[in-house]
Amino acid sequence: MVFINSEGKFNPNTYLIDGQLYRTSGDIAIYVIENKGMRMMVDTSAGTAARTIVKKLKEFNLFPIHKLLLTHSHWDHVQGVGKLKKLIGDFEVLASEHAIDDLKNPERVSKPYESNVNSVENVISLKAGDIIDLNGLELEIFEFFGHSMDSIAILDKENKNIFIGDAVIYCFDKGIFVPITMPPDFNEEVLLRTFQKFRSMKDNFDAISLTHYGVWKDIDCDELVDKIEEIFYKTKEEIVKWYSKNPSVEYIIKKYYETFTPESKKNDIHIIPRLEVMIPWVITGLKMSGFIK
Repeated sequence: MVFINSEGKFNPNTYLIDGQLYRTSGDIAIYVIENKGMRMMVDTSAGTAARTIVKKLKEFNLFPIHKLLLTHSHWDHVQGVGKLKKLIGDFEVLASEHAIDDLKNPERVSKPYESNVNSVENVISLKAGDIIDLNGLELEIFEFFGHSMDSIAILDKENKNIFIGDAVIYCFDKGIFVPITMPPDFNEEVLLRTFQKFRSMKDNFDAISLTHYGVWKDIDCDELVDKIEEIFYKTKEEIVKWYSKNPSVEYIIKKYYETFTPESKKNDIHIIPRLEVMIPWVITGLKMSGFIK
């Protein structure tokens, strides 16, 4: 297995930092891309993690950052913007042109998660085909909608690495994954087109950097690309079926754990708390998109 989940430099230009979501390890990855002294961070984790992230930036000699790219407007990717600016100083914030309104007025997106997110102003908007130039390292933007309608992916062709946020899959470890049917804008039809786009790009990358969690390379990268639709359909359809039998969240978490995590190297002390957070959001997204009545 080629799975990178330890902090540090994993290709000539890129670092993984544990974003300490919920003050625990292994839930959210923060990536920093550096070239010739210019640094761009991808996503923020929760606001409570800001001081830890800054400490780690300094430990890896990545302080300060000059740009922050937000893969989409969900709370766990954007909540730390304000606190990071207080700790680091000003830096450019970039996001999809479709995220600008929700970043300015975050209540619609943050409400389903019962989270508090401050307005993010002065965001540089990005669209498909835009290039971010880090002193000669070119990063291309792709629209990967479906999980949200403002998700973007960042392709580093030189290092054959693609950063996809949450746009295609949540895969914490072998056997720990959940369908990405999150509120408020999950759209299955659009997501299936993103899967096709993702697969059509395969020759351009051999590593996938997931926000939740880690870098999947080589044979495991290929396996994720090949199985994304299968994983999505199987997990989504089982949750819908279980809900129709018993809408109890506890029941669905128990069934999910028994069905989809037997191969995981982690034990239930690590898995169950993740599912307790994620499954209610998955169900909410399925309700809002009409798959659960």
